[in-house]
Amino acid sequence: MASPLENDMHRPTYHFMPAANWMNDPNGVIQWQGRYHLFFQYNPDGAWHANMHWGHAVSDDLIHWEELPVAIAPTPESPDQGGIFSGCIVNNGGTPVAFYTGVNDDYSVQTQCMAVGNDNLTRWEKYAGNPVIGAAPAHLGQTRDFRDPFVFQRAGSWYMTVSAHIVGVGGAVLLYRSDDLTDWEYLHPLFVGDRARHGRNFECANCFPLGDKWVLIISAMLVDAPAYTLYFVGRWEDERFIVESEGVYDAGVSYASLMHFDASERPLIYSWLREARGVELQKRAGWSGVQAIPRVLSLDSRNRLISRPVPEVERLRGRHQHFAAAAMSAAAIPVGGLALDIEAEFDAGAAPNCGIELAAGDDRLTIVYERRAQTLQIQRRYQRATSEIDSGPEGIAHALDACESLQLRILIDGSVVEVIANGRSRVTSRFYPVSANAPGLRALAPGAALSLDVWEMALRM
Repeated sequence: MASPLENDMHRPTYHFMPAANWMNDPNGVIQWQGRYHLFFQYNPDGAWHANMHWGHAVSDDLIHWEELPVAIAPTPESPDQGGIFSGCIVNNGGTPVAFYTGVNDDYSVQTQCMAVGNDNLTRWEKYAGNPVIGAAPAHLGQTRDFRDPFVFQRAGSWYMTVSAHIVGVGGAVLLYRSDDLTDWEYLHPLFVGDRARHGRNFECANCFPLGDKWVLIISAMLVDAPAYTLYFVGRWEDERFIVESEGVYDAGVSYASLMHFDASERPLIYSWLREARGVELQKRAGWSGVQAIPRVLSLDSRNRLISRPVPEVERLRGRHQHFAAAAMSAAAIPVGGLALDIEAEFDAGAAPNCGIELAAGDDRLTIVYERRAQTLQIQRRYQRATSEIDSGPEGIAHALDACESLQLRILIDGSVVEVIANGRSRVTSRFYPVSANAPGLRALAPGAALSLDVWEMALRM
């Protein structure tokens, strides 16, 4: 039987999400026996954050996902009785091992736990000695939000980062080491942030090599701003991370990113896309949360973090419209719906502002580059604005290199808007128009447009 949610125009069609209910952080992403597995924070009871389990989906191509039964659930009277929070999965010599944060009923106690999976990762046996890490080191002072284990191997040892909040200091990433995955020795903070710049609390820290550098990706709860995902590039020396540069990975609703290397050694990153509407609207819709299209990571010659949607998503491209510079005009281009893949290029020096605008009924989505301010911004204008839906601008600094054109990759899918500029600046947003009738797309500065390619995307199923 068709789901009643299928007619919801705000519900994405080619981004992964469970059939219904709440989803947030990606957990335990891994390619196992040739198939990609995505575990995720999931509430089987409804479209709100509570009762966290690990949901599970599997894919052969990172685009077509099959949702499987819940993988890991809370156990009464255990360290995870209040929920199975975020974590990761590693391959220990052919044995899949999951690490996650177990919490008590009010989340005030957060410990790191372990489970071992079967051959197809559908059944997990929790370690009898859980938790493997019971509490943050006492000498750090009062800590909160001690969670999100990320495990990796280097030089014959296993390492685990745990994200934390040191009261009065700010966010911290704590480093542990083990020879056998069960006995963990605390080493030291791998990174302690500047509270004013990096936020009061860290979550979902990932530490991994990329080329000849190391990268640390952190989801940060900022002090007086929305939560962002930050990245740091540097060196691994004597079990310490030496920061050389930093930036914002995504300045929008993307959060809780998690990476892994697939069988071909591609560094892939997954992210949760938060909603931008109130809890009651989410409950009424019956679903909340989407996973971003996975992206391939790299560093450019200036150690800026580059990310591009996996090329597999291009297999969904359908009807194509191409416009060269000479053909561009201010007229709107009709498109077949709100499932689009767009590539646009502009000479940003030819106009004060350039970008594209999508009209859906009486509502407008604008993606604009402001040359003087050197910012990329997403603007949403609703004909009938409401406090239940966020309509504030979202943006990121984006300085173009000398003689560089503005290159935009835009994925639109229902209410999801993913924007990447020149591979290195990212803003992700949500757009909830009242109507999707006869949507149209136009260039904001036709004289600055060099090319525009628009593909209508096929549905996942």
